[in-house]
Amino acid sequence: MPVSVVLTASRTLALLLIGLYAGGVVFVVLAPSVARLPGPAYVRYWQALNVDYGRAMPPLLLAGIAALVVAAALSWRRGWFAFGLTAAALILVILTVALTLTGLDPLNRLADAWDPDLLPADWEESRRRWLSLHVVRTALALAAFACLITVQTFDRT
Repeated sequence: MPVSVVLTASRTLALLLIGLYAGGVVFVVLAPSVARLPGPAYVRYWQALNVDYGRAMPPLLLAGIAALVVAAALSWRRGWFAFGLTAAALILVILTVALTLTGLDPLNRLADAWDPDLLPADWEESRRRWLSLHVVRTALALAAFACLITVQTFDRT
């Protein structure tokens, strides 16, 4: 199979998976009404979302990272533009994973242990911290997606 076919396939797969991921994380930012829910309703929402995202995001991101690694490796010979944008997307996605594991997941595990009807006194601080970290994660994911759209548009294989 020609390298250009594998490069096109890996870029397309990365674009689709990272686009899906970016769309998933951007929703919370675009739905500010969620952050204004009363404590018990918000925690129930947060707990339900943790189950869904915890199940769906790891395989989605691992597959996206794998596709990005292949696309970056095959972009090396296409020059700095193609390689640089693909590598930047890979780094940005890895940063979202690192931020998730070090900042967001600990807060998710904390919230998962709460009784929505008996919230701790500092629950709002945890929500504020999670939302702030999530905005950073969303910006990183959107930047990765923008890198992939740009390289897909301007570097035709």
